[in-house]
Amino acid sequence: MSSRSPDQKPDPAASARGSKLASEFTVSLHYDRRLYPQDIAGSIAHARMLARQGIIKQAAADSIVEGLRSIEIEIAEDRFPWRNDLEDLHMNIEARLFDLIGDTAGQLHTARSRNDQVSTDTRLYAKSLALEAVAGVRSVQSALLDQAAAHIETVLPGYTHMQRGQPVLLAHHLLAYFEMLDRDAGRFAAAGAAADVMPLGSGALAGVPYPIDRQSVADELGFSAISANSMDGVSDRDFALDFNYAAAVCMIHLSRLAEELIIWSTDEFGFVQLSDGYTSGSSMMPQKRNPDFAELTRGKTGRVVGHLMALMTTMKGLPLTYNRDLQEDKEGLFDAADTVISALEVAAGMISTAEFRPQKMREAAEASYVLATDVADYLVGKGMPFRQAHIVVTELTDKAAATGKYLRDLSLDDYRAASDLFDEDVLDVTVDSAIAARDVPGGTSPSRVAGALKAARDRLADAGNA
Repeated sequence: MSSRSPDQKPDPAASARGSKLASEFTVSLHYDRRLYPQDIAGSIAHARMLARQGIIKQAAADSIVEGLRSIEIEIAEDRFPWRNDLEDLHMNIEARLFDLIGDTAGQLHTARSRNDQVSTDTRLYAKSLALEAVAGVRSVQSALLDQAAAHIETVLPGYTHMQRGQPVLLAHHLLAYFEMLDRDAGRFAAAGAAADVMPLGSGALAGVPYPIDRQSVADELGFSAISANSMDGVSDRDFALDFNYAAAVCMIHLSRLAEELIIWSTDEFGFVQLSDGYTSGSSMMPQKRNPDFAELTRGKTGRVVGHLMALMTTMKGLPLTYNRDLQEDKEGLFDAADTVISALEVAAGMISTAEFRPQKMREAAEASYVLATDVADYLVGKGMPFRQAHIVVTELTDKAAATGKYLRDLSLDDYRAASDLFDEDVLDVTVDSAIAARDVPGGTSPSRVAGALKAARDRLADAGNA
């Protein structure tokens, strides 16, 4: 029932505004137009299959393919007449095909729905994004390995709770990020594999009543499998969730790395100097070099994590099969991909051009109490239970700190005052001996780190040859 009174006249301006809003609200062209290579490839493969199966004439298929090739060139050369009133990429291409070849264009949509068409396009694109993301991860890993090789002997304090804990090698620290990124590469590869299933042929939701050859289309488009259920085929967006998850975790790892570079580049730490190419000056303070690229990497992590949460929320209540909500899968996917791929490029450059400062790192390790655990282990070697040794060394370090001394400054008499188990060889406990003592798989001893570095290089090389 209308709420307008009988004598109230319609407002044409309000009606026009409502129509414009409705049109703009549903339009996806401004972001889905980037799918044009995938959409055209899918349409060409579909048209060829329709002709092979005798569903349309070969001449019609040839005309459709020729028209689609012309459209692809128009878009690539920025000559395509985009129309926002046609809502999306698919309708724009179809309308343009009618302009070019006439009513024959109408045969292209035989045995196809926009539901399986758009899912196929997005999956093709997601596969390419996954490959690009993996390549970006490998570039960062390569930069980390180069820096690790250059700093195989560089000592720095390792931290827990942002407090100096135990001495480690810088190479060992950098290899920790290599491992994180290796898992990221695996997640991106898995996302690509999840996208590598072709839904075309599912129709709107129930399949199509034509003798189509789905496998031949999948082969032509480079899919390794076809979807097993038409209803799932048009409504599945797990592959997009998988990519967004991989991107979110990867950005979290890059953010952690960026955070350390930001902290380490401060005057308070002075462990690293970032190159001018990845810093900027202050608008007021001439002396400053701000780690803008690292900060932006840290900041952009939030938007990528947000895209994951947004798509998860979109999917959580959708009944089978296709719902217009699924239009919301693309903007987040595209932006997450753009962001993580650019962040990986930045990280590779930032790491490869960073200048680490070994002397500052060693000074920080030595001007601390990072040897406390090793001194406790010394007492364990003399027969004292570790818990008791922990108490003795805690008291020892407290007394040293009260007098402004570090463990390296203590005399044998200072040690003997804490326990008569200390002998002269306790003075041989140094940051270097502490590092060398961690000679276990995964440890920070020089031999273990050298072995880990070689293994990492071999894994990276194998990944490149896969």
